[in-house]
Amino acid sequence: MADKYDSLRLENQICFPLYAVSKEIIRRYKPFLDKLDLTYTQYITMLVMWEYKEMNVKELGKKLFLDSGTLTPVLKKLEAKRYITRNRSKEDERNLIVRITDEGKALEDDALLVPEEMGSCVKLSHDESVCLYRILYKLLGDFDG
Repeated sequence: MADKYDSLRLENQICFPLYAVSKEIIRRYKPFLDKLDLTYTQYITMLVMWEYKEMNVKELGKKLFLDSGTLTPVLKKLEAKRYITRNRSKEDERNLIVRITDEGKALEDDALLVPEEMGSCVKLSHDESVCLYRILYKLLGDFDG
């Protein structure tokens, strides 16, 4: 017979393994990102910037699921490293535009090994990775609205 408190057991929480795995994966990124002098949050920000080159801060925050209070210090540090610039839009000064710099573009070549290095840390088959990716993005999509 099920205990009425079963739903409160740690082992019955889907959030806990997601949290623990997320922390562990980010920890495993650290030695690879240290070589680039990037934190994990700076790295994922640069992933977006390498792809899009220019984006307003609101769009960037939405892509990264980060609020402005978290994103602003990250952008300031990336700007201090000269990987990005932040400037007000000429069309609408309320919009802050982030642009990748030449130094930021050059860092992309140095980052090419990171996904491969991380792949050796995560022991999932290709099919398992694809399945997990789909499930996680389904959850993110559910939270987006």
